[in-house]
Amino acid sequence: MIGRLNEEQIRHVLHSQLVGRIGCHSKDKVYIVPITYVYSNGYIYCHSKSGQKIDMMRDNKEVCFQVDILENMANWRSVIVWGEYEEFDNEKEKIDAMQLLADRVMPLLTSETVKDPSSLQLPHTIEKQLKAIPFRIKITEMTGRFEKMSN
Repeated sequence: MIGRLNEEQIRHVLHSQLVGRIGCHSKDKVYIVPITYVYSNGYIYCHSKSGQKIDMMRDNKEVCFQVDILENMANWRSVIVWGEYEEFDNEKEKIDAMQLLADRVMPLLTSETVKDPSSLQLPHTIEKQLKAIPFRIKITEMTGRFEKMSN
C-alpha cells in the first residue's frame, strides 16, 4: 500500500532522523547534498562550513529538504520540506542553534576517530573548531509519502 503521511507522521519522521538532504538552486545550477540536522518548532537546524551550499542559499533563500526512513524497498517513509534559508542575526541565536545540534549529535559520536564530545564546549569552542555557519530552514510546506507491504 502506498499512501500519504499526515502531519503528525511527517513530524515523527523529521524528529527521528539525523541526516537529510538539502537542495538549493542558484544561477541555473541545482545542488543537493546530505547534511546533519535537528527538527525543532517548525524549523530544520543545520550548520555548514562556508562553500557552495552556503553561497547558493544566500543567493536564493528558497530551499528544499528531504529525509527518509528506509526499512526495505517495500517499507519506507519519505518527507519533503520546502522553506526559506535563514542565518542568525546575533551570537546568542548562533550559540543556541549550535547547542541544539550538539545536544542531538554528540551522544551519537562514539567512534575512535571522533574527538571526545566532552572536550567540545559551547559557546566558543565548537563554533571556532568547526568554523561553522549555523542556519535554519523556516518550513513553509511539508509533504510525506509511505509504502507499507501488506501482510
